Amino acid sequence: MNTINILGINISTLNKKQVLKKIEYFLADNGQHQIVTPNPEFLLQAGKDEEFFYILNKADLAVPDGIGLKFAAWAMCKNIHRVTGADLVTDILKVAQDRKLKVAILNWCDGLSKKEDIDNAVKKLYPKLNFIIEDIDRDIRNCLPAKPWQAGKLEIRNLADCQPDILFVALGAPWQEKFIYHNLPKLPSVRIAIGVGGAFDFLTGKIKRALKILRILGLEWLWRLIKQPRRWKRIYNAVIVFPWKFFKWRSILPFFYRPNVACLLYKKENNRYKILLAERRNEPGHWQLPQGGTDGEDLMTAGARELSEEIDCDKFRSIACFSNLWKYKFDKKVGKYKTKRHTGYKGQKQGLFIAEFLGEDNDIRINFWDHSDCKWVDSENLINTIHLKRKKATEIFLEKFHEIIK
Repeated sequence: MNTINILGINISTLNKKQVLKKIEYFLADNGQHQIVTPNPEFLLQAGKDEEFFYILNKADLAVPDGIGLKFAAWAMCKNIHRVTGADLVTDILKVAQDRKLKVAILNWCDGLSKKEDIDNAVKKLYPKLNFIIEDIDRDIRNCLPAKPWQAGKLEIRNLADCQPDILFVALGAPWQEKFIYHNLPKLPSVRIAIGVGGAFDFLTGKIKRALKILRILGLEWLWRLIKQPRRWKRIYNAVIVFPWKFFKWRSILPFFYRPNVACLLYKKENNRYKILLAERRNEPGHWQLPQGGTDGEDLMTAGARELSEEIDCDKFRSIACFSNLWKYKFDKKVGKYKTKRHTGYKGQKQGLFIAEFLGEDNDIRINFWDHSDCKWVDSENLINTIHLKRKKATEIFLEKFHEIIK
């Protein structure tokens, strides 16, 4: 495979020539393809945002943009070829002009480069290019924690009517990646879509590129810090936080079990207790209790948070929690991900969070990145329905549940 896994994210090892060849292939086939450009900040954000984590690994091509990833690959005795977003944008625009393809650019109007700036720069550099630019006319940061891909008054219909072959989304991560993932099916003409952050700022001259020698030496971040001191926190994350997270993931976590909480959500119906199970995405028939990491929180807090994230609903009442009920080592692979690479840990130690459901079934919207379906199961049938590898733990959890409802 032409990938390397860093902090659970699969990163391409293709060189620039191979990346462009892959893009040419995407443009020639009839599918739709999302390209992402991970850097250390992406990986740190993905560690806190499961949806973003899923989208990065779901992408058709993850081109490394960040010298920190190259250093991390070297530490793993592998090599990756950094391809900056700024260079990739110019290469794709050239391909689009040469092949007479249509390009659509989605720009955040409160960014450094305005619609007019991008329009003038692109026309000057690519005079024969067929393109349009659409703005999002509000600060998407004000939309948090709402769904950011729905921000602004962008009419997807305008882009669809243009029938572009290529879509650039300049909203910054993770908003641009989420926007593309959720809206690409609404733009059937688009062959490739890529989030480009501030790459167009280099084209418009709003940001000057670092000297080539600094780029070669991996010191472009220092240039950006000098030019934009307000970026200090982003630079700190990339230069200090990311190396520490990588070191811990690579060298410390493999000796420990990840603190985890299983969530047993129940309801009483016709004098019978029903328990919610979720089916793992990409593993048909693998039914389990919703679960997730505690992220340093106490078990009751983590269980309530994890459950609300898993079902996108907070209509439940916390009943009880139990710590350290089950411990297991990870298999080599769970679903799409090699689990040890995903979390870094050698296994999980599970506690149990029990809650009573107070809402209606249509209030539950199971998260799409972990699960494909959910269902209520009679407590008597729980062990027969749960996946084989979950049975022993679930037997213990069920005993605790029966103690609570007596």
